[in-house]
Amino acid sequence: MATTVIANTTVVSGNSERSVYYDSNIVVEDGLISEISQDGDLSTIYRGAEVIDGRDKAVFPGFINCHAHITATIDRGITDDFGFPFPFRFPENVRNLISQEELSVFAMLGAIECIRTGSTGVVEVASGIERYAEEIVSTGLRWFLAECGGDAVVGPEYKPGEPVTEFSDAQREKVIENSLELFKKWDGYDNGRITFMTGTTLVETSSPRLLSEIRQLSERVGCAYTIHLNQSRLEVNTALEMHGKRPVQYLVDSDFLSPRLLAAHVRYPNDDEIRLLGENKVAISHQPAMAARRGVIPPIPSLRDAGCTIAMGTDNNTQDMVQAMRVGMFTERILRDDPARPQPEDVLDMATMGSATALGKEKIIGSLEVGKKADLFIVNKMRANLSPNMRVASSFVNNGQASDIGSVMVDGKFIMRDGKILTVDEERIVREADEIGRRAWRRLVEKYPNVGFPVDLAP
Repeated sequence: MATTVIANTTVVSGNSERSVYYDSNIVVEDGLISEISQDGDLSTIYRGAEVIDGRDKAVFPGFINCHAHITATIDRGITDDFGFPFPFRFPENVRNLISQEELSVFAMLGAIECIRTGSTGVVEVASGIERYAEEIVSTGLRWFLAECGGDAVVGPEYKPGEPVTEFSDAQREKVIENSLELFKKWDGYDNGRITFMTGTTLVETSSPRLLSEIRQLSERVGCAYTIHLNQSRLEVNTALEMHGKRPVQYLVDSDFLSPRLLAAHVRYPNDDEIRLLGENKVAISHQPAMAARRGVIPPIPSLRDAGCTIAMGTDNNTQDMVQAMRVGMFTERILRDDPARPQPEDVLDMATMGSATALGKEKIIGSLEVGKKADLFIVNKMRANLSPNMRVASSFVNNGQASDIGSVMVDGKFIMRDGKILTVDEERIVREADEIGRRAWRRLVEKYPNVGFPVDLAP
């Protein structure tokens, strides 16, 4: 692989000292960062290297989005504004009205937004990822494919958080089978760019046996595993109704908690649940922008103080980690009633090293340090919203926009450069997604006129 030198630039390292290197060079060889220095002209040292002028630019470690549902881009403008779970009982999901090929279009749409907003690594949480895995892998992003499912027997109108009365051995076996197939095909692909994860989708749709088998699978293959946890008050009430205990206690009694677990959301835990999560060193994927849409601020300071690693993600309708990071900073300040905590560097750390640590990958990604993977994005500092640029991290976290990101590199390869995504036909995907999504939602609403949907759809 060719050597690349980004010269005369600002390097926001994201290391433990949170070092920022000005007028520096970052050298990438064979997909790894081999040097960060202020040695001036390196062209005589790295003969034949591609030298990129980094003046007026800042290089950041790529965001690691720890919780995404990229095909949920089909729900934009629909499920953003009515709470969770979505209250309108359509007898079928809009995804039933599109083909597998059309579903892949929305997966690619989500991947495009991931790239444009500075993510280099993404945890995709879904059931049936294999339907679109090949397409998203081709984007060049670092994927953590988290195949999840449940073994509850539920109907098409089931809403997450509602109680269930029956579990299926056949469904449980299928969940494990799907995970193993994904693991065998994709784990370690392309020099480790693709990583397998497993998990269960919901607490309420997971039997104790499924929870036990998912954790056993995680330990057997050495991967992280995930679950949506405490994401609604309905879920909490259902756990009390079904099991006589709150969601975290149910997971404890099912021997599901461990440092390998990445629990998403955790919006409504009580003090005892926070203590149990901390004692078991569970990592928390915090989706602050989606939580704010739902009208809630999760107790992130208490979870952190209890011993949980805090990662950051986006969730579903948008994959914008710039937005997630900023909302995360603002809402935690509201929760703390403190205008100075957290600082921009704190939330940047959550979105990079925090996420890397949650995934067990802190030694290879999450910061710009010699020996680590060259996963990074480049920001143009000479923008009206970023100038004067006296605190690089603060300027970007407080005022940055996705459009400030010009280039994205994963494993030492540019997947976006000078504003152009190199691995995807972006214009085609955007146009196809717009047409398919509007058609599918119109068809769903027309098919079930008695649902009482209060939204007028665009023609």
